[in-house]
Formats: sequence, structure tokens, C-alpha cells
Amino acid sequence: MTNFIEHRVPTPGGDVYVRDYAGNGPAFVMLHGFPDNGHIYDDLIPHLVAGGRRAITIDFLGFGASDKPEGAHYSFAQQRGDVEAVLDTLQLDKVVLVGHDAGGPAALNLALAHPDRVASVVLMNVFYGEAPGLLVPELIELFSHKPLQALAQHFLASPQQFAWLIEFQRQLLLGDANESGKIRYNELLGPLIDANFRQQPSAAMAFAHMTSQLKDEVAANTGRIVALRRSAVPVQLIWGRNDPYLHLSTAAFLQAQLRNASLHALDAGHWPQIDAAEDCARIMLAA
Repeated sequence: MTNFIEHRVPTPGGDVYVRDYAGNGPAFVMLHGFPDNGHIYDDLIPHLVAGGRRAITIDFLGFGASDKPEGAHYSFAQQRGDVEAVLDTLQLDKVVLVGHDAGGPAALNLALAHPDRVASVVLMNVFYGEAPGLLVPELIELFSHKPLQALAQHFLASPQQFAWLIEFQRQLLLGDANESGKIRYNELLGPLIDANFRQQPSAAMAFAHMTSQLKDEVAANTGRIVALRRSAVPVQLIWGRNDPYLHLSTAAFLQAQLRNASLHALDAGHWPQIDAAEDCARIMLAA
């Protein structure tokens, strides 16, 4: 197992859990989506550390091992604040922000706000603004559709019904994944997501808040496209081409909005950092 130092970084909403793997160069600061946590990078990190690089994972407030304060309000702006707090507390100068899924907006928008602190950005099967062919999983669509909020809350209040929803989505997300990908999902991702909701306090409130704001965030980011086009921060898009929702066309459209971007399509699903960890590391270390 790769050694790491644990930190609990204070933020206005509570403490954020961080794992810090020693190495050199601009640190890879890795951001998860929902309903995940920092463990989605467990397969990737050993390859990065073996390449001599420092790697840092963050559990956003409300997820994983971070605080889940009663009455907290979670948002995409709050998640950007979580990352800034980690950069400040660990006294990180230039970093490489790595965003997966809903971690993409935090990575890109932090690069827009603080280009002096971001050496580059790596995006793995993310969403940002409106894009042709952009689809979201049915589970996320339910929780992000404001007229159905009462139904969504009903599912959250029933562990059995919510577990059924998670399993329904799990089978669709796996899609045409190969057998090894399905095995690794069942070993790592399934237990990770289940634990997020079964632990007490759970990640349910953070998940509900974040998904309910998804469409507003996409609209806000669409309004930032002009600023994104002007940004000189280099971006690597590392994409699982077998993702049944965030298709490769989404990546190609996002690449077209960026001044300095490369696109690497891998034989992987929604989590290329798991399905093709060695390939992801090779691309990231070569930049």
C-alpha cells in the first residue's frame, strides 16, 4: 500500500479529509464527483507516486471521511472553497487539478479564478456547461429535476428504496464494461458508494444538495465559456470512450472551447482512473 499522511483541513462548514502522498513537482490534487469520494483514485495514485509525483485526494465536505455537519448547505461554490482551503493549509503553490465527473466544475472554475496557482488541469469524464449529447444518469436526473424533489426526498428517506435506485443505476453505468471492469467496480466502487450512504451521518444530504443544483451549475458554467476560451491554462481530457452518459462527443465539444487542450480517449468506462489506471498515469506524467 502506498504511504500517505492524513490531514483534516478546516473550512467554514467543517473539516475536510485529505490524503497526501509524498512526491515532487506540482502536486496532483484530485477531486471526486457524487456520490463518490477520494478513493476513486486509489488505483491511479500508486502509478503517479512511482513516477515521483506528489498526489493529494480530497473528500469534499459531506462525503467520505469529511465532516457532515447537521444543517449544512452544500454547493459547487462550497466545493471550490474546500479546494482553496486545502491549497492554503498545505501551502501548495502550483498544482495540477484533477477533476472527475462533478469534480470537473471545481477544477475548471478554480483554474479560471486562480490561474497563477494552477499549472494545468486534468479532466476525466466530467460535465461543465451545456454540450451536444450531454446526458446525466437517471439517478442524477431524478434528483436534479426540481419538480420531482418531493419524490427524490421520499427515496432518500427509505434506505431500501434508495438502495434499489443505486443498484438500478449501477447496472446501467457498467453498461458494456469488460469483465475485469465489472469485478473492480464490485470490489472498489460499489462498496465505496454504499458506504457513503450507509455510514452515519451519511452523504445523503450532500448528495441531495449537489444534485439539486446540477442544472443551475451547468447553466452558470455555460455563461463562463467565454472566459474559458480565453484561459491559457493547459487542460488534458482523459476520457473513457465507453461511458454510456458522458460520451466522447462531450469531451470533443469541451476541447473545442479550450485554447490549450489535448484529448486522450481510452478503452474505459465512466471511471478511466480505475479501468485504465496505468494509461491515465502515463498521460498525466508525460505532460
